[in-house]
Amino acid sequence: MSLFKARDWWSTVLGEKEEFDQGCLCLADVDNTGNGQDKIIVGSFMGYLRIFNPHPVKTGDGAQAEDMLLEVYLRDPILQVEVGKFVSGTEMLHLAVLHSRKLCVYSVSGTLGNVEHGNQYQIKLMYEHNLQRTACNMTYGSFGGVKGRDLICIQSMDGMLMVFEQESYAFGRFLPGSLLPGPLAYSSRTDSFITVSSCRQVESYKYQVLAFATDADKRQETEQQKLGSGKRLVVDWTLNIGEQALDICIVSFNQSASSVFVLGERNFFCLKDNGQIRFMKKLDCSPSCFLPYCSVSEGTINTLIGNHNHMLHIYQDVTLKWATQLPHIPVAVRVGCLHDLKGVIVTLSDDGHLQCSYLGTDPSFFQAPKVESRELHYEELDIELKELQKIIKDVNKSQGIWPMTEREDDLKVSAMVSPKFDSVSQAADVEVGTDLVPSVTVKVTLQNRLALQKAKLSVYVQPPLVLTCDQFTFEFMDINPDGIPRVIQCKFRLPLKLICLPGQPSKTASHKLTIDTNKSPVSLLSLFPGFSNQSEDDQVNVMGFRFLGGSRVTLLASKTSQRYRIQSEQFEDLWLITNELIIRLQEYFEKQGIKDFACSFSGSMPLQEYFELIDHHFELRINGEKLEELLSERAVQFRAIQRRLLTRFKDKTPAPLQHLDTLLDGTYKQVIALADAVEENQDSLFQSFTRLKSATHLVILLIGLWQKLSTDQIAILEAAFLPLQQDTQELGWEETVDAAISHLLKTCLSKSSKEQALNLSSQLNIPKDTSRLKKHITLLCDRLAKGGRLCLSTDAAAPQTMVMPGGCTTIPESDLEERSIEQDSTELFTNHKHLIVETPLPEVSPLQGVSE
Repeated sequence: MSLFKARDWWSTVLGEKEEFDQGCLCLADVDNTGNGQDKIIVGSFMGYLRIFNPHPVKTGDGAQAEDMLLEVYLRDPILQVEVGKFVSGTEMLHLAVLHSRKLCVYSVSGTLGNVEHGNQYQIKLMYEHNLQRTACNMTYGSFGGVKGRDLICIQSMDGMLMVFEQESYAFGRFLPGSLLPGPLAYSSRTDSFITVSSCRQVESYKYQVLAFATDADKRQETEQQKLGSGKRLVVDWTLNIGEQALDICIVSFNQSASSVFVLGERNFFCLKDNGQIRFMKKLDCSPSCFLPYCSVSEGTINTLIGNHNHMLHIYQDVTLKWATQLPHIPVAVRVGCLHDLKGVIVTLSDDGHLQCSYLGTDPSFFQAPKVESRELHYEELDIELKELQKIIKDVNKSQGIWPMTEREDDLKVSAMVSPKFDSVSQAADVEVGTDLVPSVTVKVTLQNRLALQKAKLSVYVQPPLVLTCDQFTFEFMDINPDGIPRVIQCKFRLPLKLICLPGQPSKTASHKLTIDTNKSPVSLLSLFPGFSNQSEDDQVNVMGFRFLGGSRVTLLASKTSQRYRIQSEQFEDLWLITNELIIRLQEYFEKQGIKDFACSFSGSMPLQEYFELIDHHFELRINGEKLEELLSERAVQFRAIQRRLLTRFKDKTPAPLQHLDTLLDGTYKQVIALADAVEENQDSLFQSFTRLKSATHLVILLIGLWQKLSTDQIAILEAAFLPLQQDTQELGWEETVDAAISHLLKTCLSKSSKEQALNLSSQLNIPKDTSRLKKHITLLCDRLAKGGRLCLSTDAAAPQTMVMPGGCTTIPESDLEERSIEQDSTELFTNHKHLIVETPLPEVSPLQGVSE
């Protein structure tokens, strides 16, 4: 609770779903009792007029039935209410109500009641003016120095001032250059109207100038005006405040001077009556309303300013004297005398909260509890600290980066792939060449035992596969007690037929791999049902596969030995069929109850073919960097030529263009051509990166079979060789993989402590060439072949080196110490485009997806 809180004296809520604004509140002795007690007059945009005379029994009471003197439905929206001497022949106060197309003046009177219900109040329409223009606001005063009566001036939405001398319409004048109406006020000392125009400047117009100016119906200058006859409407003074104004108030604290207060969007200004700034104050919060009033101190003015932070600030000139909290945001504020209580602050919100309050404080009854002092036992604290450190250390050893669930059934994620393709393909590109692109639906099921919050399901498939939706968020679950995020993964396989069709086997191929097993060959028809060629059913040991897009892969099973051969014209195409073959063989022998089945690879590692793909990918990255630099240069040249031409065109004295237009046209064509080249290179780079990832999967698979690596060691290789899901110019595959492999070579595969002491560069930059990366990949294979094994230790104190049999080449400390590797490499260019398939969620195209 705020200490400086407005003390609630009386409050009520007006109507239901009614709206109010700054002109809807007025305080005055509207029923002319003469006892100095004000009444609260409120009008709403719904057309209800209400008059209150609060009589709370005790402070803070709500409204009673007898507090409302009058409630009348006037049908039309009420824009503003004012009380003044608006009826001729009398100096009694009357109520003026401004509607959008009408001005009505009422008399409010009360009669003594003869029963317990009390006095009765009613209003009587004295006169009304139908407006020809839509009204915005109004002001009143003794225009022209008249005595004993008040005149009314209404500002229309199109900037016209309409003056009414009580029951008669006097004249109308358009404000010069008016675009949107602003707040309007009348200064009796200078007999002028003050407003803020849409040009964000305060403008003052003398009443006499308005009265003798050209009539509003003649907005265009006539011939008599051009000859000097008649008078034009001339502003008395202006002041640019640089912001829109919310309200204007004029205060006179003595007979010799008055001040014009303007409330802006960020400041409030105090001006002299000649337009000079007396002072201004920059506001910390966005204001909503204000009310200046005379101060008890000589020569100063107090100002109430309400803001959108439910606060009411009281300033004495520019000094903040008090700040009080309100239960609502005020749009109108007034000060009056209610029930013999002077200085009551009346505020009104835009949704009808009407409150009468006064300034004060709420004392705080909170007392801080006494702190129990106890002696500190440092030995016990030291023992407890060591126990906690041991627990933290054990947790770090047993867990990975993300904590897993305490029980396996806390949250389960399962995926079920539909056995059939969708009847209507959900792919964006339904056809690739002559092949139809299928799609398949994957059903993902979440089962939770604990309450979770904002469970997020992410589905990932490897390019060129595409998902129709890859992110799902569930809001219906609560968070676990410890608040630590947890990750559950579920891998699922997609049908091979999603991107692969039966094809004609090929007898010859550029790239071949041989996988050895310890069991007799299995019929390929039983391993790959649905991929047999009916014309060659007798050839059970040969099978052809054709990818969507045209690439072909041939699988052969030896009749005499326990070997399988995979061959293709493209090196990267071998991975999918090789991986699928090993998985299906393992599943086949598991169903047979054979547990000692194993696959191996005894051939030479195809690093030369792998390095060709690396070089091609790196070459495209370099080309992309050069194209972007050239495009940037041409863009700078294009803008420079544009500036030159613009200068020539703006010159008052014509000068020859000196072929600048021809140069501009040529540069523009170069920019377009370079932009197309950059886009084409990006497409080629994406395809090359996809091929490189497929080849990387194949190399990791072959290394695992070659050295019989465990699942954890293969995971380390995958993390090192496949750190990025996408390739960019800022962070590319080559430098990232080189840093990861260098780390492995200097830790778990290091030869000596000297290599461990070498520091890696903290910044990854695109290398000059790929020789260093290829050197490190070759060295990695060499050390694995000599007995090295991959491991990651979470204990910093544990040694990370391993003694390997045989001699190992040390890692060079710099590029200059690297021995050059002479190898003949040729660029591998291919027209094989990887297929992009879009499918629903989980509707995916083939390969493997990961659900997190």
